[in-house]
Amino acid sequence: MVGDYTDSIPACLFSYQRWDIILDTSEHHDSSFNPLCFFVRLVGHFTFVFIPEPLPVMLPSYAVPADTTQCEIEVKRSRFIARATNIHCREEAMAFLAQAKIDHPHARHHCWAYLIGNPFSASSAAMNDDGEPGGTAGKPILNVMQHKKVGDIMIVVIRYFGGIKLGAGGLTRAYSSATEALFASMQLQQQQFAIQILLLCSFAQEQMVRHWVGQHDATIEAISYTQIVEITLSLPEKHKNNLILFCNTRHIKYRTKDAQP
Repeated sequence: MVGDYTDSIPACLFSYQRWDIILDTSEHHDSSFNPLCFFVRLVGHFTFVFIPEPLPVMLPSYAVPADTTQCEIEVKRSRFIARATNIHCREEAMAFLAQAKIDHPHARHHCWAYLIGNPFSASSAAMNDDGEPGGTAGKPILNVMQHKKVGDIMIVVIRYFGGIKLGAGGLTRAYSSATEALFASMQLQQQQFAIQILLLCSFAQEQMVRHWVGQHDATIEAISYTQIVEITLSLPEKHKNNLILFCNTRHIKYRTKDAQP
């Protein structure tokens, strides 16, 4: 064997006929040869199988809003108008909030929460009480959202004060109820992201990457800033070739997650 083997992906144990097989993958760091190496231990014997291309990371599907939804409830003369939409980044969430404020400029509160990515391991989540007592609006919205296990979602609950104070407990129940009612009328669909790809771009290229993401049903799972910008994307398999073309024409480096560039 040539080169140093490090950064092993955790082994997975599975059963094949009468034998237990341990499958472990590691990256080969020799500059002249860069495959993934699969180590298979079968009844005490080791077999080495080289695969020339890194494998994409397969991601599970999850429920997302199929369309923008709105409903309204009334609690002690206060109107609670809840609306939800599918989002892929914080900028889309804030644009949805801005539209809610335009549509209801005289409402006293525009409370919101969003969750981006797989709801079982969300890449980003946030909430805001917009002037309501702390923890009585944004948090109940987010709690219901997490309980429903729906991802890539932004919810805004707009409140018109009816003249009767609800108290902290009453507000929490009211915002929870508005969100529950919204989910009861919401149409869902399955979001299937097939692959994860890491992009290495300059600071000047970040905005054009974000624009591409918004146009191709992709999601930014993680982003870090050093001397360059490292962006981890999740995207449908059908858009992989479009992304590769986009990166090549702009000299943006890319690699499948857990693979050497």
